[in-house]
Amino acid sequence: MGKGRLEAFSDGVLAIIITIMVLELRPPHETDLSALRPLMPVLLSYILSFVYLGIYWNNHHHMLHVTHRVTGTILWANLHLLFWLSLVPFVTAWMGENHLASAPTALYGVVLLMAAVAYWVLQQQILRAEGPRSVLATAVGRDLKGKISPLLYLLAIGAASVRPGLAHAVYVLVALMWLIPDRRIERAVTSAQPTRSGASGAA
Repeated sequence: MGKGRLEAFSDGVLAIIITIMVLELRPPHETDLSALRPLMPVLLSYILSFVYLGIYWNNHHHMLHVTHRVTGTILWANLHLLFWLSLVPFVTAWMGENHLASAPTALYGVVLLMAAVAYWVLQQQILRAEGPRSVLATAVGRDLKGKISPLLYLLAIGAASVRPGLAHAVYVLVALMWLIPDRRIERAVTSAQPTRSGASGAA
């Protein structure tokens, strides 16, 4: 099964998610800049969520770039990821409208945690289909960031009830951790090309 429809569908869903999220930004009726001050929690929540969605889109694109075969299990795992990402506009709006209060901040972390788990499940299904010697398997390696992120989300969820500010700081930290360009897949593709070229020449 080809991956073209999977990529197109995923890109479309992510585009719709971002569109829904930006529609939650309501402009003030006043015309001076001070009118934007009460909207800062909403704007900051939007920026953080936009960054997270951008990270998922970027990593999803790179992962599918080295995927050659799509199975039914991969399709369902991809839908599972999109389900949790589709909840991002809701928790973003709730957290922003309530000035980053405890319960919305904790639920925001739950959605991020479940999205991370869903991405890991999707990655594992692709690895199973591609095999242990695939480009993706080489690129993923020990996947330290993938293992640390859920632990940080759990820390933030626990901290949200007592110190929401700390939870927000952890969410920003994880985003920054993933925002740093991760070229593992690009390096794995580059290192695999000479081998494939040599194999083609020998044949």
